[in-house]
Amino acid sequence: MISALPAPRTRTLPIARPSKSHIIDKNISLLSLRASLQEAQQLHALLIKTSQISYPYYVSRLAEFYAVSENGSLECAHMVIFRRMKEEGESIDRVTLISVLAAVSQLGALGLGRWVDASIDKLKMELDENLGCALINMCAKCGCVEGAIGAFYRTKRKGVDTWNALISGLAVNGQSATAIEFFSKMGSSNLKPNAITFSSVLNASSHGGLVEDGLRLFDKMRTDYGIDPVIVHYGCLVDLLSRAALFDKVEEILESMPMQPDAVMLKALLSACRVHKNFNLGKKAGQWLMELAPDDHAGYVLLSNIYALEGNLDGVHDVRKEMRKKGIRKQTGCSSIEVNDSYHEFVAGDITHPREDEIYQMLDEMVQRLKMSGYEPDLDQVLLDIDEQDMKHTSLFHHSEKLAVAFGLISTSPGTILRVVKNLRVCSDCHSAFKLLSSIYTRIIIVRDSSRFHHFNAGSCSCMDYW
Repeated sequence: MISALPAPRTRTLPIARPSKSHIIDKNISLLSLRASLQEAQQLHALLIKTSQISYPYYVSRLAEFYAVSENGSLECAHMVIFRRMKEEGESIDRVTLISVLAAVSQLGALGLGRWVDASIDKLKMELDENLGCALINMCAKCGCVEGAIGAFYRTKRKGVDTWNALISGLAVNGQSATAIEFFSKMGSSNLKPNAITFSSVLNASSHGGLVEDGLRLFDKMRTDYGIDPVIVHYGCLVDLLSRAALFDKVEEILESMPMQPDAVMLKALLSACRVHKNFNLGKKAGQWLMELAPDDHAGYVLLSNIYALEGNLDGVHDVRKEMRKKGIRKQTGCSSIEVNDSYHEFVAGDITHPREDEIYQMLDEMVQRLKMSGYEPDLDQVLLDIDEQDMKHTSLFHHSEKLAVAFGLISTSPGTILRVVKNLRVCSDCHSAFKLLSSIYTRIIIVRDSSRFHHFNAGSCSCMDYW
């Protein structure tokens, strides 16, 4: 039970009465020192009943408390509390639903998203622009393109944001041609595209390798709609040309654009240089990125990879030395998968899962079947200062996304779609392996990485190996 809080001292100063939200914030601050989630829930249930504090506010603040006190994520906290609200028959409004859908989007948990969508139907709540956008985003960020398109058509009052949500969602899911098609349909409506619309459709062109379409749209933005391109649009253009290995044109853009490149643009360029092995430009971009964002680990890691692929171990060690000097650590890669409404997370070489033995047995089976199908490990994905071939193979096979897929295969029935979320860019070795595994096990494998979705099916990927 919660111990009684001491009565406040009475004062005669003419100060304003504290707001209800301030009272909740104060109580959460006090509770965070020693209380449990259960005690916090008890207190806030009492506050809601006696003070008529809105439930959406309660959800937001209690979710923050849960994330801190239980070492959980804010997204998981929203789901825990939303489930409790349903069980207790509390009224649920649009603000709460939008908040919960945003949490599901971050988790990439489609099963939970469908449960929330079913709640919207049960409440007979019409999709307005805000709720419709939230539902479109959720479906898109969970890799469910059909659901995103369905939510778009279910939205009664579509605004520019509704179209933007769908075009952006199609772009990251590799549906570039469809995204451009919907952009054309938007032009037939009474709505004019804005700067966000163009960044979304340019992103679609980039992900699909549609260079001519992208260049045409970039010009159309200025000539037909009078929208001056900003850094995000130039970033899409650089990404588009870099992915297509048109590095001469990239350098022309960098020299002619009316602003300095930002970190996002340089990371895209560095990644493309790494893929296409343009070491000279990659090293130049890497040094530029480290100067621009000296505390961002990504620039150091990308530049280190460039040196490693070039075989320049001195360059690799120099970058690592600089990282140690500045106290910069590489972000740990992790992958998660949703199985039966439960969320399972893995890191490379993970041995903490309760089904560890089964996972590694499946991983061994996967490797054997991959080799029988002609799979050759991409050892370039392992830093070149690992000399032993066996260590390189083991390092590749134990990537977090492979562990997540192995767990999915042992935990779901044949034919079930596997949905994996990774916090970093999926490596080319895992990409090649998943194409084969989708055919070997007759499974659709959907991987959301830091930049886009990969839909693996029958031996191919939606990105057409263009990422």
